[in-house]
Amino acid sequence: MAAAARAAHLVVDSEPFILCDTLAASLLGDRAEELIGYHQAHGDHPVLAGARAQATARGHYAERRATELFRNGLEQYVVLGAGLDTFAWRSDPAARPVRVIEVDHPITQQGKRDAMAAAGIAVPDGLAFAPVDFESDDLMDALHRAGFDPGKPALVTWLGVTMYLTHEAIAATLAAVGRMAPGSELVMEYAVPATLRDDRGNAYARLLLPAAAERGEPWLSLFTPEELSGLLERQGLEAVEHLRQADCLVPALWRRSDALRSGDLCRLVRATVPSTT
Repeated sequence: MAAAARAAHLVVDSEPFILCDTLAASLLGDRAEELIGYHQAHGDHPVLAGARAQATARGHYAERRATELFRNGLEQYVVLGAGLDTFAWRSDPAARPVRVIEVDHPITQQGKRDAMAAAGIAVPDGLAFAPVDFESDDLMDALHRAGFDPGKPALVTWLGVTMYLTHEAIAATLAAVGRMAPGSELVMEYAVPATLRDDRGNAYARLLLPAAAERGEPWLSLFTPEELSGLLERQGLEAVEHLRQADCLVPALWRRSDALRSGDLCRLVRATVPSTT
């Protein structure tokens, strides 16, 4: 659904585009017409417009931050819960780190690899895959097997995942990130409780959450910024900033003639592994 939202953004919404994912449609296979067609037919529906805003805004911020860090010499990028993310294929090889590691549930990851092969899209140099079940597997062990260098800092992004996990699984994953080299950075998306949402966020949640639960993916974890900052600190990370969806883009990108509007249901936190000295 996130890939369909990114793909539909380029055919439903107007310029300026928030995120140009030109490969997402290819990964939808024989469902591309159906899934993108929902957006074309009902592009201003709160759930569909909200999905496009959420998928593109968080992706825009994460990719912008990644590019900034790569230009400053960062050599490792870990994409947790990668799904059908295509950054490793779309980014400029000269601006990419030496190693990109996509982490996802084994079944989901194999489905993506099959979709890439079916679309004739080759795996780029420097990309590795680490199959992980966040509820039961050891993340660091999987990263090591994929070629991760624990002595070098990394950027870790974790988008569209934590609301579906238990607090215990989230804490375990954050603890693994907190043990990475000082200077490592995390960009993580999280959902906020109803009391912190705006009207658009609550309207989106009223429609989205029951549908997610019905398909077997209930939202399990919500955080206030203060709660999440505390959890990050306990796992060896330091919160640098919390961002509402509106904060993920420069204001000009929210001045739009289409149905995309910022809403406050999910936020991003940027955190770092502090120096021990």
